[in-house]
Amino acid sequence: MTKFPLALLATAAVATLALSGCSGSGSTDAANETASSSLPTGDEITTTTDAALGELLPEDIVDAGVINIAVDIPFPPMAMYDDSNREIGFDPELGRLLGQKLGIDVSLNKQAFDSVIPSLQANKNDIIMSGMNDTPERQETLSFIDYTHGGFAIAVQKGNPEDITTQRDLCGKTVSVQKATVQGDLLRAMDCDVDVMELPSDLDAQTALRAGKSQAYTADAVVAEYVVATTDDGKAFEIVRDPENPAGFNPVYSGIGVLKDDTELIEAVRQALQALIDEGTYQEVLERNSIGAYAVESAEVNQGADAS
Repeated sequence: MTKFPLALLATAAVATLALSGCSGSGSTDAANETASSSLPTGDEITTTTDAALGELLPEDIVDAGVINIAVDIPFPPMAMYDDSNREIGFDPELGRLLGQKLGIDVSLNKQAFDSVIPSLQANKNDIIMSGMNDTPERQETLSFIDYTHGGFAIAVQKGNPEDITTQRDLCGKTVSVQKATVQGDLLRAMDCDVDVMELPSDLDAQTALRAGKSQAYTADAVVAEYVVATTDDGKAFEIVRDPENPAGFNPVYSGIGVLKDDTELIEAVRQALQALIDEGTYQEVLERNSIGAYAVESAEVNQGADAS
C-alpha cells in the first residue's frame, strides 16, 4: 500500500500501554498477537480526547480501562501488519482514533473472521472492527455503527481467460470467497448454479484463483481493488468492470459490530465516530488507506436493516 504524507499531530490525553491480544473462541485458537500502543504513532492520523464522550462508556469498560477490539488480520486494506508487526490499515487506525477520542486504551486482538461474533459472546472482545457487512441476519445478534458503504467486486486471473464480464458470467463457475462472508450468500442466492468455494481466509480465496482452483474471486470492492493492484505489482489479477454495476454489485453498509444489548457502548462508539467525521479525521483515515470513495456522511446504526 502506498503511504500518504505525514498528518498533523494533535495532542492526546491517553496513556500508552503495551497490550496483549485475546485468543479465539470456538474451534479457532488465535494466538496472542497484539503488543502495541493504543495511540497513533509515526505518520498515523491523530485526534484529541473528548472527556464528555468518555463519560458515555459503560461502567465495565471504564473499570477495565480498555476496549478489546476483534480484528481479522491480514485483510488488507482494512487490516494488516507493517514491517515492525504493528497493526495498520483502516480498522486498526480508526480503532486507535476512537480510543483516543474516548480517552481509553484499545487492544487490537487478532481473531479469525468466523469467530469474531462468538468472541464477543464469550466476553473476550467488546467490539468488532473487521470490515463486517451490516446485514439483517447479523443484526439478530449485533448492532452496527456503519462506517463504509460500497459493493462487491469480482477478480479474475490476468487476461480474463474465462471471459467473465458480468455477475451472470459466474454461473457454472467456481468462485472462491472467504468463509462466513456475505459474498458466499449472495452467490448462492443467484438464480443459477455457482460453485461457491469457501475458504478460511481472504488470502486463501485469492490463492485459489491464482492456482486455477477457482475461476473468480469475490470480495468487498475496496479489498478486491487493493488485491488486484498490489499482487505481483498488478500482474496477477484484474477486476471485472461490469458496466451495469460500475461501483460493484449489491452495495451494502459495513461497520463496527457491538452486541445489540450493549446499548451504552453502541452510543459511545457512535458519538465518537460522529466526532471523527465532523472533524475530518475519519475521512483522512479513509484516504490514507485508499478507500475514500466508500465514506458515510454520518455515524448511523443498522442501516443494513433493509438489505435484501
